[in-house]
Amino acid sequence: MTMLILALVTLVLHGALMGLFYAFSMSVMPALNAIDPAQAEAAMRSVNKKILNPWLYIAFIGSPLTALIAGILADGPAALWFFAGAAVNFVGSFLVTVAINVPMNNALNAGTMPWKAFSSRWTAWNTLRAVACAAGLVLVGIGLTGL
Repeated sequence: MTMLILALVTLVLHGALMGLFYAFSMSVMPALNAIDPAQAEAAMRSVNKKILNPWLYIAFIGSPLTALIAGILADGPAALWFFAGAAVNFVGSFLVTVAINVPMNNALNAGTMPWKAFSSRWTAWNTLRAVACAAGLVLVGIGLTGL
């Protein structure tokens, strides 16, 4: 029963993170692109401040971590699916965020990267994060069926 709960929490965390990234790529960024670049920059700076909260960290760190723990605790083939979900999420979400999206956010916040240079590149990498989280969600879901 504990393993099932852990697997379900892992699935929900992957879904929450995927939804966050998906919503940014398909609605938030297009909406910001439709307004004056100075206003878009100001709005994104506000988002960059407000998004750093415990709810983000629960999904952002919790997704790969709970998938890894589920892989350690699972038996048989299910373990491999959870490990794969953790790996895809870690590389496609965590590493991309730390190596690309956060430095771009920092540059926008510092005023060293204008909106025109920021928006399309940031959105492309964010979409990759959404796809990676979707793949992780599927892999965790397959692992869940093997319990």
